[in-house]
Amino acid sequence: MTTDASTATFEGELAAVYHRQAGVDGDLGATLASLLAPAEGALPVATSADRTVWGPDGSADPVAIADVLARAHDDLGRPWGVPLATAAARIHDDGDRVGWETVVFERQFRLARAAIAAAHHADDPELGRGWLAEVLDGVWLICEQSSWCWPAHDDAFRERGSVLPTVTAPYLDLGAGEAVALLTWVDQLLGARLEARYPGIRSRIRHEARVRVFQPFTDRRDWHWIGLDGDVHNWNPWIHGNVITAALRLLDDPSEADERARIVALAIEGIDRYVSALPADGAIDEGYAYWWNGACRALEALDLVRHATGGVLDASGIAALRETVAFPHRMHLGGDWYLNLADGQARVSAAQPWHALHRAAWNAGDSGAAAHAASHRCAGTPAATEHEGFGRLLRGITDPVWVSAACDTPPFPRDVWLPSTEVLLAREHGGTARGLTVAVKGGHNGEHHNHNDVGSFVVASDGVPVIVDAGRPTYTLQTFGPGRYDIWTMQSGWHNVPVIGGVEQSPGAEFAASGVEVSVDGASMSLDLSGAYAGAAPWRRTVRLERETRRVVIEDAWPASAAEHVETPRTDEKTQVRMLLAGDVRRDAASVTVTPLDGATPVRISWPEGVEASLVVRELDDPVLSSVWGARLTRLDLDVTTAESVAVTVELDLTNAEDAR
Repeated sequence: MTTDASTATFEGELAAVYHRQAGVDGDLGATLASLLAPAEGALPVATSADRTVWGPDGSADPVAIADVLARAHDDLGRPWGVPLATAAARIHDDGDRVGWETVVFERQFRLARAAIAAAHHADDPELGRGWLAEVLDGVWLICEQSSWCWPAHDDAFRERGSVLPTVTAPYLDLGAGEAVALLTWVDQLLGARLEARYPGIRSRIRHEARVRVFQPFTDRRDWHWIGLDGDVHNWNPWIHGNVITAALRLLDDPSEADERARIVALAIEGIDRYVSALPADGAIDEGYAYWWNGACRALEALDLVRHATGGVLDASGIAALRETVAFPHRMHLGGDWYLNLADGQARVSAAQPWHALHRAAWNAGDSGAAAHAASHRCAGTPAATEHEGFGRLLRGITDPVWVSAACDTPPFPRDVWLPSTEVLLAREHGGTARGLTVAVKGGHNGEHHNHNDVGSFVVASDGVPVIVDAGRPTYTLQTFGPGRYDIWTMQSGWHNVPVIGGVEQSPGAEFAASGVEVSVDGASMSLDLSGAYAGAAPWRRTVRLERETRRVVIEDAWPASAAEHVETPRTDEKTQVRMLLAGDVRRDAASVTVTPLDGATPVRISWPEGVEASLVVRELDDPVLSSVWGARLTRLDLDVTTAESVAVTVELDLTNAEDAR
């Protein structure tokens, strides 16, 4: 299943930096064989035997430990969850993937909690043995699990017609990577104590890692996530990073030293493809929500390499990596709201590995990114939780700089322009979320996790989205299958772009914006949207934030015959400018007033007299959407079928606002 491309060595910017730092020009595997620390010290977390870290008065964050222990105690006495075969097969029945994944995720969280409890109570013989027994059960259940691959990713059905995984052909995906990483960190923290109490368990962990991860990784080199075709996405650093973690610790027999170095080198080569494809501005086309499991995974993996080589190999000087550290705060709207693109959500759980961003920010010398991360490090809050992953939990609660960091204020840059994704974000004033913020995107409709949204825009009041991008619903088999664009949230008709003669935008990289003109200081972006509509006549959209008048203006202009030029015109359909609204919407004659979520200042959206308008309410029955937006979203449709231009204004409605500023 290999090709010439799959066996060719890739050397990008990361390889060049590493060769220069190591003082050699050649096989990185051979270099690593002499550089890598022994397995016992290769990972940057102390074992539970180090009581200066894990003891009652140790340096590990006591708030986080107490937080995890409370949930660990609740676990005791309950049966462990069992991922059933029928739940795995269901992905090929009704497309549901959540049922199986939820059970697997929860028992991984439970194992992580038990491991922290076992480390914390190591000085108490009775409690320590009890928690080690809980850890043993969790480790054994994962080792006994027929497949570590998430059913939605497995190729068993495609290749062999089986609705269940084939145990003799393990598929290396995100799930397998996360499972081996969890077992690796458990082994790092508790391995010696586990082996003393239950001899043989460490060899079982190593056997499963070899069969399910190391062998598939080295034997099969056509994995789509490697990026051999140049399409490198977030799976690449996520899986490669977990492979590096596992190889550093689990390949600890002296006879495996060369293999260990080769696997780490092969994983670094894979991440090099990701780093080399990362744009110079550090932007992620999947948006902020995917940064944590894309660019952040790369930063974490390369930080492990730095540690394991005693600081000799250090990628923090690579420009694109330095820039991507700033991406989260550049996409920040306010509070826990972010500009969402593609499948990203506008409101993501605050339980992110902020310590990883904080560490990377200081390595890159980015004080703004460090402040953004530290804004989540407030007194009395855990430094990390198990829901971010066990390795991330361990790193977060044992990082002394992060544990002692003082709560800071996010930077809120006034202007952001990311040319690689053609995204402009502008707010009234830098340093605050108060007032209006607008974001506009150009780009194309072939982006990772793409939605058909060329020319869409978002407007926020006091950092809370009002004219919004819905994001995505719960993932199912359909989400990444041929029926993806049958899902309403993926369609341009439910984004803030026009419908031309009843025709919406088409998917594919060839459907793109053109003639993009940006004035960063002027907080404006102008672009032609017609290229996204399969042959439409020019449609010029200009979006600008007028800071002096405190309003956002959206101007669209097109020839009267625009609808006649689309390849599949529908003469009985209207041409409309659409906007998706979140909050309470009240209709007036030629305007609507939206009272946003979270008590933000209301906004008034106005359009010219004579333009027919209608409101379409979309009830939200999917929990992923309703957890962000509440019970409903409302779409504003402006009928411009007989017009050649329209201007819409968005301004704060201070009439009844508590603070008129």
